Amino acid sequence: MLSKIRSISPLFWAVVVLPTILATVYFAFLAEDIYTSESRIIVRSPSKPDVSPLGAVLGSGSIAAASEESEAVREFLQSREALAQIDKDDFVRNAYGSPALSIFDRFGGLSGDSSEQLYEYFSEKLAIEDGTSAQVMRLRVEAFDPAHAQTINKRLLERAEVLVNTLSARARADAISFSNEEVSEARDNARSASLALARFRDQAGVIDPEMQAKVALQNISQLQEELIATRTQLLQMRTYTPRASQIPFLRTQVRELESEIAKQTRSIAGGSRSLSADAARYQELNLASQFAEKQLAVALASQQDAQAEARRKQAYVDRISDASLPDYAAYPRRLRGVLATLLLGLLAWGILSMLLVGIREHRD
Repeated sequence: MLSKIRSISPLFWAVVVLPTILATVYFAFLAEDIYTSESRIIVRSPSKPDVSPLGAVLGSGSIAAASEESEAVREFLQSREALAQIDKDDFVRNAYGSPALSIFDRFGGLSGDSSEQLYEYFSEKLAIEDGTSAQVMRLRVEAFDPAHAQTINKRLLERAEVLVNTLSARARADAISFSNEEVSEARDNARSASLALARFRDQAGVIDPEMQAKVALQNISQLQEELIATRTQLLQMRTYTPRASQIPFLRTQVRELESEIAKQTRSIAGGSRSLSADAARYQELNLASQFAEKQLAVALASQQDAQAEARRKQAYVDRISDASLPDYAAYPRRLRGVLATLLLGLLAWGILSMLLVGIREHRD
């Protein structure tokens, strides 16, 4: 028996036998059981309503997957911040770095125990995969104790929910804040335009120059009619009764009517203080005031829409399946590990043996 063992080449011992023995010892006595806790989640948010009548009937109030929030959750769960939040009480560090675990498997056994090394170690224990649907995320956490794996998985789910709620609240606050700023600006513009119009009315002493100009034109028209009638009467008297006592009175009345007509005409179109100039300025200020009021109405409507959209668009994490409590160790696959070591050793031994034979034949 010993002679047969001694007849085995040192290469076979080094490449096949020794690695297989070490693998057997490791998987049989040293390798820790690894338990996997799995959960499935999807990030949802209300979809935008369809404007078509059919969409309004069939699609209103529907729920859709939130792709942006899903990507944010995926990136967050794989970040250092997520690990820091779930390990505030050193639960993760103690779960993977317990002295009771094998030095080959535990955190800090053969390497340092810094936060960065913990992140690299934990990254190997965490897997985020796509489920049967592209929107479903499958979260897998490996640990050396089933309860630890489940607890870490649950903590990650809780932090994902907090993240989505925070993002939604921030988006709502930003949308409402922006709409409030628009309303405040529009209200200030409307107030300024209204004050400018009121100040102009006080300074010009008019309420509506256009309306007052129309009234003035009507007065001028009436005065002109009276002037024509008076002139006609004066002409008749001078023709038929040149010595009539009413002629001086009619002449005075004609002069007064002409003076009043000239005065009324100057008030309408007689320079910078005329009704025509006031009407142009009034029209400008009135249009500015109306435009500001319309802007305020649009801003108020947008504010209501933003508030309604903010209340409606609430993204949330929907747990399809909660973190499971594994009842058996999925890893390591001990027999497979030993057999894989044996097969790889045999393959390496065969290749090296052929190389050595070729080298010897070349030398000979």
